[in-house]
Amino acid sequence: MKKILMLATGGTIASRQTEAGLTPVLTSEELMSYVPEVGGFCRFDTRQLLNLDSTNIQPEHWLLMERAIEDAWDKYDGFVICHGTDTMAFTAAALSYLIPDSPKPIVVTGAQKPIDMPVTDARTNLSDAFRYAVYPGARGVQIVFDGKVILGTRAKKTRTKSYNAFSSINYPYLAIIQDGRVLPYIERHGRAEPVFHRELDDKVALLKLIPGTSAEILSYMLEKCDAVVIESYGAGGVPYHEQYHFFDEIDKWEGQGKTIVMTTQVPNEGSDMTIYKVGHEIKERYGLIEAYDMTLEAAVTKLMWALALAKDRAGIKRLFYTPVDHDLLYPIDTEGNS
Repeated sequence: MKKILMLATGGTIASRQTEAGLTPVLTSEELMSYVPEVGGFCRFDTRQLLNLDSTNIQPEHWLLMERAIEDAWDKYDGFVICHGTDTMAFTAAALSYLIPDSPKPIVVTGAQKPIDMPVTDARTNLSDAFRYAVYPGARGVQIVFDGKVILGTRAKKTRTKSYNAFSSINYPYLAIIQDGRVLPYIERHGRAEPVFHRELDDKVALLKLIPGTSAEILSYMLEKCDAVVIESYGAGGVPYHEQYHFFDEIDKWEGQGKTIVMTTQVPNEGSDMTIYKVGHEIKERYGLIEAYDMTLEAAVTKLMWALALAKDRAGIKRLFYTPVDHDLLYPIDTEGNS
């Protein structure tokens, strides 16, 4: 039987009710006691890496997860990470860049209700995560939740309470899990040998545009950070009017070596800044990086990864536009053209 390492980080799955609300308190061993069937199809060890509500997860914790997997790599056939749902998609995306195209499965799961409740999705999700981790075709980073296997770079939490909390954005499900069986839709291909990255630049901010947003906010963010992701409307662009001064601020800060990435608030189909004047002119003038069909979670974490690896604009742009684990549906050249 394959041997799997389970890393517990907290989240709803490990929570109990307190006067202040649900709080992660259950240990990794306690979690596994609720899924005794797992011992029938694999061997496993557990490690309590963290015990946090995932709202408290930070980039430093992604590096901790990466290092735990790297240190244990030769001893295990795969890895399961128990995690809170609120930032799970960010974690899955970050691990996709820290361990790109992993030849072994790294499965992230959690629950909408604690595992010790009489009615919960936790036991099924945790058992399914192990079933996928031992599946012969499993590799790379994915979320297993509600019987669905979602690519780590394509996952997004789209419901706050329902069991089907996660959706796969602009990419099909990799597989479904029914009655204890993995039914694959897409076969994965990983590297022959793993690659591990141990650095992220977390000085990345997000500016979500709303009508009336001032360019001064963008300026403040770029003063404090190395890069900003602008989450724009529709196909992508910024207000095209003198009173907003976005062009002036972008020109100033890009001239000082800061990085700006444009994405869209619309979850599906992605951006295309060439369609409208509000996007086309600013992209042509300043060569802005565009996220296209990437999820916000992938765009943010990939930018942190690229900033840590490359210190010049051309290098950052090249890394961002290089597809990693299907985060972009088609290759983009360094000028941002498909």
